[in-house]
Amino acid sequence: MKDLVVVGGGGHGRELLELLAAVNEERPRHRLLGVLDDGTPDAELLAAFRTRHVGPVRRLAELDAEYVIGVGSPVARAAIDRAASGWGRTPATLVHPRAVLGGRVTLGPGSVVCALASITTNVRTGRHAHVNIAATVGHDCRLGDYTTLAPGARVSGAVTLGDRVTIGTGAVVIQGLGIGAGTTVGAGAVVVRDLPAEVVAVGVPARPRGLAAGSVAAADPVGMA
Repeated sequence: MKDLVVVGGGGHGRELLELLAAVNEERPRHRLLGVLDDGTPDAELLAAFRTRHVGPVRRLAELDAEYVIGVGSPVARAAIDRAASGWGRTPATLVHPRAVLGGRVTLGPGSVVCALASITTNVRTGRHAHVNIAATVGHDCRLGDYTTLAPGARVSGAVTLGDRVTIGTGAVVIQGLGIGAGTTVGAGAVVVRDLPAEVVAVGVPARPRGLAAGSVAAADPVGMA
């Protein structure tokens, strides 16, 4: 078994602890060393997983362990990944036993596929892509680095998502479209045409309503600038 730490001790991080437990129950693959977080996660909630907060994110530089990022924000995941790569750490890829992956699916390093998610065929994701509970990805899709599909998101075939795209809970992207890097599609939206980079799109049909919050260049969500 390989040693592993979960980076992020909030709700999404604890969801990954659940996922990790399911993976290890099927076949022990990872030895959990603990949770890294620059804040103070709820010790009682972590104890339910027989683990604890073992320090800030910077401690990953000292640990001979793989890591998985339990943080929802694509910009935050990108920043953590840059730091971890600089420290020479290797990300783990986690797939829940109750997820369905078809043929010719290639998951980028650090990617996470949660329970009841479905990825059909000839799909490729970038680094640290997160496909959440009951999300679906159709044939021939390309998901960029740090993309996030929230629970119940539906991405039809031959869709291209740029880096750091977020598809909100229950949102739908119809076949053959492209969504530019850094764009967020709001919960329940239906995307019927291509979307540019760095916007927030909401509604049915989805239309840009403003610029996405934050700047990747300026982002330092874990205090590592």
